[in-house]
Amino acid sequence: MPGRCRMKPSVTAALAAVLACAAPLLFAQTPPLPRDAAGHPDLNGTWDNGSGIDFVKPQHLAGGSVCVSGCDSPPPAARPPRNFPHYRPEYLAKVADLDKNQLKFDPVLHCRSPGLPRIGPPDKIVQQPGQIVFLYDDVSGDFFRIIPVDGRPHRKDVDPSTLGDSIGHWEGDTLVVEANQFNDDSWLTDNGAFHSVELTVTERLWRVGDTLRYEAVATDPKVLTEPWKVNRTAKLTDVDLVEATPCIDKDLNHVVDGTHHDNPR
Repeated sequence: MPGRCRMKPSVTAALAAVLACAAPLLFAQTPPLPRDAAGHPDLNGTWDNGSGIDFVKPQHLAGGSVCVSGCDSPPPAARPPRNFPHYRPEYLAKVADLDKNQLKFDPVLHCRSPGLPRIGPPDKIVQQPGQIVFLYDDVSGDFFRIIPVDGRPHRKDVDPSTLGDSIGHWEGDTLVVEANQFNDDSWLTDNGAFHSVELTVTERLWRVGDTLRYEAVATDPKVLTEPWKVNRTAKLTDVDLVEATPCIDKDLNHVVDGTHHDNPR
């Protein structure tokens, strides 16, 4: 039949037929990346990173306690290990105390910035000559970062903040962003993962089709025994950002005893 691959009796002919059938799949090229005027990958657009913090809607449990997150999780013994920063022994008690009292101390639950790298990949990227702007639509508010990519060094006169001072450069098709000048008012992730003012974060973003790959490495030699790495992905979407609903510090106003649900590590 025309258009169909037929197998021949000989082994050689059969192999040739198989290769002929598979050739379009083996050698098919992925669509080229869109690029800006300088030849760098075009990261412009709105990126759905699946972010969201489900524990801002606590569930009330029998006995008056409150489940903050992971309410439908399996028992601890059945849960897979969680990617969590490795702390120096002298800080483990502090992490445990913050974890136990997350409702009281978690900055995000009190309408403060998640900080880096907890905030994850940007929800929108505006790429311009000499600079790239990251926009975030987070549960605790709207945030932005203006990242120079023109070779300038870090500023020395900037006040420390939760998102730090960022500069960027390109390594091939990967955007590398280095951030320093942090305060200690944010967490690296949930469960009491605090950091010190010595924190530095290096982020790498690269585009694969309509997917944005995001890798962040947090280094804090004062409290961590080793750098901590996180990986996320985001999908290009045509749904643009809208102004976020103002965060009001009363999401957890019905908490009874502040009990922290046992999250996986």
